[in-house]
Amino acid sequence: MHVSFYPRQGKQDQDMECSTKAHLVCMAAPAQGHINSMLNLAKVLHSKGFFITFVNTDFVHHRFLKNPESLSSLDGLPDFRFASIPDGISPFNDGDEHRQDIPNYSLAIKNNCPASFLKLLSAMNDPNSGVPVPPVNCVISDCFASFTLNATAKLGIPNVFYCPSSVCGFLDFYYCKELMERGIIPLKSEDDLTNGYLDTVIDRRPGMIEVRMRDLTSFVRTTNREDILLNLIIDETHASHQATAMIFNSFSELESPLLDACSSMLPPVFDVGPMCLLSQYIPNDSAIALFGRLNLWKEDFGCVEWLDEKEPGSVLYVNFGSMANLTSEQLLEFAWGLADSGCAFLWAIRPDLVVGGTALLPQEFSETTKGRSFITSWCPQQRVLSHAAVGGFLTHCGWNSITESISAGVPMICWPFFGDQQINCRYICSVWGIGMEINEDVKREEVARLIEKLMRGQKGKEMKKKAMEWQEKAFEAAKAGGGSWINLERLIKEIITKE
Repeated sequence: MHVSFYPRQGKQDQDMECSTKAHLVCMAAPAQGHINSMLNLAKVLHSKGFFITFVNTDFVHHRFLKNPESLSSLDGLPDFRFASIPDGISPFNDGDEHRQDIPNYSLAIKNNCPASFLKLLSAMNDPNSGVPVPPVNCVISDCFASFTLNATAKLGIPNVFYCPSSVCGFLDFYYCKELMERGIIPLKSEDDLTNGYLDTVIDRRPGMIEVRMRDLTSFVRTTNREDILLNLIIDETHASHQATAMIFNSFSELESPLLDACSSMLPPVFDVGPMCLLSQYIPNDSAIALFGRLNLWKEDFGCVEWLDEKEPGSVLYVNFGSMANLTSEQLLEFAWGLADSGCAFLWAIRPDLVVGGTALLPQEFSETTKGRSFITSWCPQQRVLSHAAVGGFLTHCGWNSITESISAGVPMICWPFFGDQQINCRYICSVWGIGMEINEDVKREEVARLIEKLMRGQKGKEMKKKAMEWQEKAFEAAKAGGGSWINLERLIKEIITKE
């Protein structure tokens, strides 16, 4: 078994200076959204004077190496280096690399990564290993990569969990154990998916609003008590009890009751977000300020030039994230809904967006939307959402997308796909007042109607006003001296350095 380091070749005096810094190891869960969220946190911590080793699993790291845009970031800095650990996954053949078997991939990580992560930490703490880094002071682990606990327990290193998802999403996963014990989940039969059972109201759980079965994580929609993903989220969230502390990528104004509930059950809790905004407040004189992102797909900046030509608030941005999949029929329903709305739109269609095939749109669609559409495979989302021309966001409700939309003051149309996205959608629409939900069985007429309401209707104006209010609160939390920075300083002082 091997572990790989990707250090930048620095000058000797730089290495000497780096050797005196406290060393944090950031272990990201192997998914695009998790990685970039953790990377933002790592940048912020680096700006506070820490030496950082950022760790990916081999599978995703090798995919990043194929993207020229990511290579400059992977080169790192003298005191910000990358490493990868074996995950037991063989690289996919060309053409199949984007199609992941998530349940079995998760099992492979759970089985293979504890030993490889232990080897990595041991090598970094061994002065005779030849790895030129300071001893590890603390591990910052994605809370869905709890395999790190094995190594930190053996080596006596603090392990702070970072939750890149919403607090409502975390608690939704966490409470699945109780719902399973009560016999509410899993489903009794496949008929429960269509017989109205998903409209059953679930009792309030501590910190959470009243929800329906359909608002719970998609992982409960199984009849198998041994379902891999259902049991994985229960195990991972309850492993947080063993963490030294918990960081949430959120802010108290947005999820206060949920944070209070976590604080009553878990190790010390710190809300430090939205991370996408905190990373923008890194001092300009910091070497990490211009550090790039890691992307599995090449970003198309041509879409920004296209947006520059559009009227303020006139464009709907459409992106279903890095993991959601559509059927060919769903793709066409969304396409014709966009066409029939008459609205200008920017649509990011990943190469692997459609299940078992290629995302092909009919020529008639292209002709109908000519001049008011821009379709690309991937784009700089945060920059797009912050553009004055963007007036709405059709989203899968991944947490990174939501926090970036809130930070830009952009209201949403929600079509949750899986994981925590269902409960995120519920809070967007019912609590925060900045979104409308599309029926799971997507139809073009509904898509067009909701786009019309969002972009031109009174409902859209009300949601825009509310989105701007949340944007202001997010900036207050994330700006220099704001609540999230105060919490970060507390975390560093009380947990990481124990001053």
